[in-house]
Amino acid sequence: MTSMRLAGKVVLVTGAGQGIGRGTALALAREGACVALAGRTVAKCAAVAAEIGAFGGSALALACDVTERTQIESALAATADRFGGLDALVNNAQTSVQRLLAETTFEDVDVCWRSGPLATLHAMQAALPLLRARGGGSIVNFGSSTAIDGNAAFGAYAMAKEAIRGLSRVAAREWGRYGVRVNVIVPNALSPAAEQFAQDDPERFRKLTKTMPLGRLGDPEADIGRAVVALVSDDLRYLTGDTLMLTGGA
Repeated sequence: MTSMRLAGKVVLVTGAGQGIGRGTALALAREGACVALAGRTVAKCAAVAAEIGAFGGSALALACDVTERTQIESALAATADRFGGLDALVNNAQTSVQRLLAETTFEDVDVCWRSGPLATLHAMQAALPLLRARGGGSIVNFGSSTAIDGNAAFGAYAMAKEAIRGLSRVAAREWGRYGVRVNVIVPNALSPAAEQFAQDDPERFRKLTKTMPLGRLGDPEADIGRAVVALVSDDLRYLTGDTLMLTGGA
């Protein structure tokens, strides 16, 4: 454990079984938060819950396909039932499709939309009464530099990620009166996909990281997760409707 500045806080993280979701859950738990870990593969979430339990933290693994609104609602209800409420929601889960724009299909757009902005909206709507019951709280959503930069072959994904940023700004304006803050993180982190890329093409990966001002991809826990901790805590209690570019200067 570290400073325990999130002791008594309850947070639900979607897509918590790996990558940024796992790193975020670990960072939150190390600061004393009770963390609900939601994901399609509950075994992965259970493994992260075991990691948290090993250092004395409290975690709950939940099976949740975020494209199904009822499963999101059930996960939030289970979180509040287990831990007594909800103080923060981290919408990390998102399916990615890579295809050139001229070849992008309706199915590509649909899966990115349902797993991204629509799932984020449903989770935010379901979380709002729980957050209001605690006198306010924090919602952290995720954007993508592929959308901001307009990277080739990310059309469907970019549409979804920029929709999340627009949704977040609207929610920040509408829900600020309830003490609910809504912010977006745009990460550049060593995800499972990035790790696979590094293994498959180490030279290209080396050249990519060399172009970054900080010379590396972010660590899911130390770099991204710790930023989520700051957003959930009172450290950034006056920040809402904004986007944090955690890209190492890229």
